[in-house]
Amino acid sequence: MSGDKSFDDLNLNKWIIRQCSTIGVKSPTPIQTHCIPEILRGVDCIGAAKTGSGKTLAFALPIIQKLCEDPYGIFALVLTPTRELAYQIADQFAIVGKPINIRCSVIVGGIDMVEQGIQLSRHPHIVVATPGRLADHLESCKTFSLSRIKFLVVDEADRLLGGQFDDQIKTIFASLPKSRQNLFFSATITDTLESLKEISNKEVILYQDPSLAEVATVDQLEQFYVLCSKDVKEAYLVQVIREYREKDEDGSIIIFTDTCKSCQVLSMTLNEVGFDNVALHSMCPQQQRLAGLAKFKSKTVKILFATDVASRGLDIPTVSLVINHSVPKVPKEYIHRVGRTARAGRIGKAITLLTPSDIKLLQSIEELIKTTLKEFKVDETEVGKIFTQISVTKSESFLKLDEGDFFEKSLINKRKKWILEGLDPDEEEAKLFKKYKRKKKKNKVISK
Repeated sequence: MSGDKSFDDLNLNKWIIRQCSTIGVKSPTPIQTHCIPEILRGVDCIGAAKTGSGKTLAFALPIIQKLCEDPYGIFALVLTPTRELAYQIADQFAIVGKPINIRCSVIVGGIDMVEQGIQLSRHPHIVVATPGRLADHLESCKTFSLSRIKFLVVDEADRLLGGQFDDQIKTIFASLPKSRQNLFFSATITDTLESLKEISNKEVILYQDPSLAEVATVDQLEQFYVLCSKDVKEAYLVQVIREYREKDEDGSIIIFTDTCKSCQVLSMTLNEVGFDNVALHSMCPQQQRLAGLAKFKSKTVKILFATDVASRGLDIPTVSLVINHSVPKVPKEYIHRVGRTARAGRIGKAITLLTPSDIKLLQSIEELIKTTLKEFKVDETEVGKIFTQISVTKSESFLKLDEGDFFEKSLINKRKKWILEGLDPDEEEAKLFKKYKRKKKKNKVISK
């Protein structure tokens, strides 16, 4: 498919093809082959392909070509669920669009809103944004307008349109012109995306990479579980890493956790016991997130703790091992997480820490991926030896974290969410504070 066609066959300008060549992109991928000509033709597009398949260029290249024919700002809006993905997309626009001095603005949380407002008032050609922060700007300032955009791109569309961002999406869509080209891209086709085709009043093409229907996880991925009780999970985690490091000293490891707090505490704990790592979650300051990700990509640091903000879209091609510290509640999230490894034909390994209460979740995952996970044997004698040290270090990390401003930052986000849900923020905060005090008292007892 992609081998049959070149970029010349896709009706792209010569200078755009030359720019692709300078970044090592010599020939189009299947999703680019199918979507670029249709987007240039002016139809709406729904495209689904695995992470790493070239989805970003599938929409960026035709948008840049249309922009150079009629340049003005704000020409295109790209919505994406995570900050890191927003920066990654903006980088690709900036590199390809350099000859026409393309101006991109990234509008995400964690950055000063006044500074972002100034950027938007200068009418950049491309705005790449997370829904929450863009909705905040639309509700609070009148220095820019989205009423003339030609393109709306919704990246990781299954996640953005899955319900979590409904209020923000509603605010954003209300500010957009009816006459626009809609491009929806995702790693999976869901019922929501299928319904978009039915309700659209324009011609819509839907492309799904055939490989998505074949297998949920690739053959090069070895998948295991480690059965353990909740109380000793962290000791098992450390032992899994130790045993893996005996065989592979240099491989990069991503460890997925369920919450921001868990991610931060585990990162602090492992740093204390000698495993240099960085953490990536939504409570980290934005500059820290970008710096940590850069260290991991460059292999300066070889262990990354992350929430599901790192499970989609990010281009991290050299991960050797994915560890699920928590079993994802939604089986599809497991596919996205383990999809961080065994990429581009490489061998990869995924290990999930499983407690007895997680067995039903594992069964749902195995049913979806049509694969039975094998047990990964860990030296339990060694787990016993390190259990006390790891438990005490984790408790100390909890206390250190609570002495900082993590709880306060989390509370601001929670209050905002409660207000959007129609709950009384003061009542909810009182309930949370009682729970927090009980937990803190318990941790103090454990650390003695």
